[in-house]
Amino acid sequence: MTMVRAGVVPVGRAALYGGIGVAVTAAVCAAVTVGFGMNRIVTGLLAGAVAGVAVLVALFGRDAVVLTDGAIYRRTPWSEASIDWERVVAGRFALDDRARWSLALDLSGGDERHGELVLLSIPPVLGPVTGAYDLRKREQVHEIREILRRKRVPITVLPEIAGALSAHWRIAPPTR
Repeated sequence: MTMVRAGVVPVGRAALYGGIGVAVTAAVCAAVTVGFGMNRIVTGLLAGAVAGVAVLVALFGRDAVVLTDGAIYRRTPWSEASIDWERVVAGRFALDDRARWSLALDLSGGDERHGELVLLSIPPVLGPVTGAYDLRKREQVHEIREILRRKRVPITVLPEIAGALSAHWRIAPPTR
């Protein structure tokens, strides 16, 4: 079974996760300091930082959109909802409101916000792959494109996005 991870964490939820991470860091630091005395404040800070980072990794790792052959799953740390492929009307790769490239699916019916599901939001591609971030985003675009092609979802791509993806990342534009 093919599984592709995608998804964009909204700013509000990312801020919530950050707040939870800071609270966990402070709580662990306070517990260590109270339990072992003021001489252990650095130990408390280190233990708190490790716990806070672990919580952040768990929260952000669970928050995703997972595309499988059977359905699309929208996961958050506290819930999971499935979306049937039959609800997907089309896909589009366009500019979002922050001048980033956004790959989104248009959905019919249901309670999804504005009838769309954002799979990817990346800064515009201005050159070839230069690091791990670019390489991972290139792989994600390719994997999402392949599963959408297999599911016969029509994709609209702005010409400047298609040109940059083809020229810099060697990803051919959709053929239909």
